[in-house]
Parts: sequence; C-alpha cells; structure tokens
Amino acid sequence: MNVLHVVRQYGPVGGMERYAWEVSRAQAELGVHVQVLCEQCHVPPAENIQVHMLGQGLRKPRWLSALLFSHRVTAWVNGHPQPDTVIHSHETTGVHHITTFHGPPFARIRQSPWWKRISLRVYANLWLEERELCGPQVQKISPNSALIAQELLSAYPQIKQRLTAPVVPGVEAGVARSEREIPASGGIIAFIGKEWKRKGLDRAAAIVEQLREQRPECELWVLGPEPEKVAHLFKQWQGGYRLLGLSDTRAVLPQVDLLLHPARREPFGMVITEALATQVPVVVSNQCGAAKEIGELQGVVLDENAACEAWVEACNKLLNRTAPPPLYRHSWQDVAAEYLAVYATIKLK
Repeated sequence: MNVLHVVRQYGPVGGMERYAWEVSRAQAELGVHVQVLCEQCHVPPAENIQVHMLGQGLRKPRWLSALLFSHRVTAWVNGHPQPDTVIHSHETTGVHHITTFHGPPFARIRQSPWWKRISLRVYANLWLEERELCGPQVQKISPNSALIAQELLSAYPQIKQRLTAPVVPGVEAGVARSEREIPASGGIIAFIGKEWKRKGLDRAAAIVEQLREQRPECELWVLGPEPEKVAHLFKQWQGGYRLLGLSDTRAVLPQVDLLLHPARREPFGMVITEALATQVPVVVSNQCGAAKEIGELQGVVLDENAACEAWVEACNKLLNRTAPPPLYRHSWQDVAAEYLAVYATIKLK
C-alpha cells in the first residue's frame, strides 16, 4: 500500500496537523509506504516516512494561502506522478482520492445575511471547499466526528455516497487516575482549552461557582488560557480555583476528578477522549464532536443551552461516583487501520 498525505504544516503543531502526523506515523508502522507533501516539517520525520517540503508559502489572507498551496500541490503531483498511490489530503486541494474533513464546513455561511456573503474571500472558500468534496477524482470523504458528518451532509447532500463513517482521532494511553475517595464537600474539576470563549470557560466558572454552594471545597483548575486573560471571570471568588496556563494536560489529568467542557463549538475535542483514556469522567455539551465517544458510565452530555442547574447536577453526580469510569481505548494504530480499510475501496487508475 502506497499513501501520500497532503498537509500544509506537518507535525504536532495543531489539532488537524497532529491528526495527519499521527496517522502517517501509525500507517508507516503498519508497513505502509508513506510519503508526506507539505510546506514545512516541524519535527524530524520518522525514518520510514518520506517528506517532500514545498517551502513556506503565503500565510494570509487564508483563502489566498489555501488557493496558492493547492496550486503548488497540483504542480508537484503533476511533476511527480504517483502511480498506485492513494492521495490522502487534509487540506482544500484538488488532486486527492480521499480527504479528511476536520472542521465545520465553510458552506454554513450560506445561512448568513446576504451582505456577509458578498466578498472574494467567501467565493474563494466556497469554491475551494466544493472542489475538495465534489471534485471528480474524489472517492471518499472522512469526517473526524459524527457532528461534522451531519453538517457536511446538510451542506452538501450530494456527497452522501462518498462519505465514510467518522474516523475520530486516536488517543495515547496515559497514566490512569488513581482510584481515590472524593470528599463529599470537595473534588477537583478541570477546564482545558486555550480558546476559552469558544470552549465555554465563562460557563464552566458559573457552573462550578454554583456547585460550590453544595461542595464548598470544590476547585476549578483552568489549563490553556493565559491567566491574566481570564482572571476577570473569578473576581468574585474567594479561592477555589487555579489558573495554570499552558500546563501539561497529560500530567494534570490524573490529578483531577472531572473534566467540564461546556463548549459552544467544538468540532471534536481531543481533551475529552484524553480524559476518558485517563479514567476521568466528563461533562460536555452536545456541540462537541467527541460527545459520541462518551459511554453511559463515562460521562454526561448536555444540551449546550441547558440550565446551569442541570450542569451542576451532572457534575455533582459524577463527583459522587463510587467506581471509576470504563477506560476509553482508541489508539492511532486503530485510526490507521480504519483508513487502510477505506483505502482498499478506492480505485486507482
């Protein structure tokens, strides 16, 4: 099996970029001949992966950056024919057999008022996205969550036959949370996310503040945002919180008792499955793609607009648990194997 992954930035430098990086490495370990076409490689590539770098291109505006990168990819592929090779793109390119769709479709802008839809940026992004999904050479489209799959079908119903089952990100096995008693008046709740507004830190603060009326020793640990940018959310608090900034999530998760993620918008939310892989239960909104991964005993999924009292009740219930949640397992090797099964259905000329 020969595979060429196309991703602009190769390495663990972002959610989508890490996904492509992890999948390519896992596939190479399974014996696949893997090549990567990118602008930049941010980490030394594995010895069994051949990386082709195009060099840094234009960064902004994003639509023009994407268009120029696509042109460079097409030119490279035309100049370096890839017989018997599956071209797997993670970008808005035009020469791939399969694309992984990592975020909400840009086509949602069609629901906006007309004056927000009239611009070169909008036209270019819509054209790039439609070509990525509906191009004549495209055989498979893999969303990275059930939430994204639903949005894709809503925006582009004609792609139904090309759409695969969601191929959700893998998660590395971490240090499991040690089984320890949670004080009836306490417990440690974590919120993790640098983009704190979209991920709902203001909501999390309000939820835990109300929960502390029942559990006065309960704490909220905040990882991701710079402390000075979110301190105002806690100006009425008398202790009970820690602003940890850019801390090591894998080191902190085993120390907490619950992950709270009341996001407004989260295409997947890898921190959710990372928590489950550490046997830390979760309370999340239904706007998280990873919500579909949560088993009955692993956490609670609430409507994004549920009353604060419902969130408090769910958190309290999980803090009062008497047994650890089942361990979540879904390795990057599993993800690689899922893609190999999809590749086997692709017809190469």
